[in-house]
Amino acid sequence: MLIQQKDDAKAGAFYIKEDEELLAEMTYHWRNDQVFVIDHTEVSEKLAGKGVGKQLVNAAVEFVRTKGYKIIPVCPFAKKVFERTNDYADVLYHPA
Repeated sequence: MLIQQKDDAKAGAFYIKEDEELLAEMTYHWRNDQVFVIDHTEVSEKLAGKGVGKQLVNAAVEFVRTKGYKIIPVCPFAKKVFERTNDYADVLYHPA
């Protein structure tokens, strides 16, 4: 499974698409030029139970780490993943 990313500088997504079928997607929108908000995660029943949602969150984390950006997880799923994964603390946005 290949996780892809699309971004138009206002919003974007990490997603998995096979044979033109969208099987999983985690969407976000930019709060500013260095912080984005994860607002929705959805995984097809075809991939249920395979940890795909967490893989999407991890793809976002790896992306922001390479850029020095931060994430605000408002999607309930993403928020739960951040709460349970101490390794993501470095990319979690904390207002000044």
